Amino acid sequence: MDQQPLVLIKYGGNAMLNESLKRAVIDNVGKLQTAGFRVVLVHGGGPFIKKMLELVRIESEFIDGHRKTTPEALKYIEMALKGEVNGGLVNLLNQAGHRAVGLSGKDGRMVLAKKRYHFRETEEGREQFDLGQVGDVVSVDTKLLQHLLDHGFLPVVTCIASDEDGLDYNVNADMFAGALAGALNAAHYLVLTDVDGLLRDIDDPGSLIGELQLEELPGLMGSVIKGGMIPKLESCQIALQSGAKSARIINGTRPDTISEAVISEKIIGTKICL
Repeated sequence: MDQQPLVLIKYGGNAMLNESLKRAVIDNVGKLQTAGFRVVLVHGGGPFIKKMLELVRIESEFIDGHRKTTPEALKYIEMALKGEVNGGLVNLLNQAGHRAVGLSGKDGRMVLAKKRYHFRETEEGREQFDLGQVGDVVSVDTKLLQHLLDHGFLPVVTCIASDEDGLDYNVNADMFAGALAGALNAAHYLVLTDVDGLLRDIDDPGSLIGELQLEELPGLMGSVIKGGMIPKLESCQIALQSGAKSARIINGTRPDTISEAVISEKIIGTKICL
């Protein structure tokens, strides 16, 4: 029996903060399932982490925009991601008639991580910074996800993972999602953001780039691809290079584009092609 094609959605941005947008995203997950697709939802939760750390009065130190994560902070980050964000999404999906299961990369040793260091180029050479409990994905074991999907469940996965020694890490959600999309050979990898896709000129909505070849990405990094778009396009690169069939950046604040991008032939968002 042929497996139904898989769609992996990296969920984030305002579509995660606004209740009506959240419900519309879930409606579109339903449309995808009705159209014969299996769905995996991957999420981070920056604003929820910020709120949780403020609540427990843990100040965040940032190094070139990267949050340094102490073991104490990670405890609360995991609480925010697994408790509030993941639990809330699972609840909404189940209310809508899905059979959602909340997971992190730690479950079933699904994602193996390693400690991540940040590097800065200086006049004296390359400087290394320790970001604490921040990790990169080393490998993905899809057995648990495949088992759940084969039995009609909808996995909702957040970006916490452990290393070989059982130390836990917070992993960038875009990179985490890209690694999972590749390992699962996703037919469609959708990255939700707050704009219509990659714009050639950030101030001109008409400059949307509808399609890009994977080999074009390095030449655009730092010029056209800037700021928060860098990890999103890098995650598409990871996904495509490790097994995903297509990757697309779309506007999560217009949730109907989620099902349209997969089901219709319309040009929606920015598609990255192999």
